[in-house]
Amino acid sequence: MDKLIETIVEAIDDKKGQNIVSLDLTGFDGAICSHFVVCNADSTTQVAAIAAGIEEKVAERLGEQPWRVEGQQNAFWIAMDYTDVIVHIFQTELRDYYRLEELWGDAPLKRYPSVQ
Repeated sequence: MDKLIETIVEAIDDKKGQNIVSLDLTGFDGAICSHFVVCNADSTTQVAAIAAGIEEKVAERLGEQPWRVEGQQNAFWIAMDYTDVIVHIFQTELRDYYRLEELWGDAPLKRYPSVQ
């Protein structure tokens, strides 16, 4: 799991995704996965590029494909389901609007500083 999250975060950073965080949901009854990884980008083009970069890097490094990907049609918010880890890539305004992290405010949150 740590390798998957690490690879996802690296792929996001490669495409200059912003405000990368992971939420540990393992202690929550009814959580649909064990971790969320959340980031944002300023354009739909960049949101789509981040999703493609994650899919490529995870497949190349770990041999895994997402179970399901939603939102690619408009790329305002793309959700990638890797079963135990769900990645949310938002266009910046939508992330500010939905404030997903606040819905899971009690979850341990880890911030990833941009390497670039």
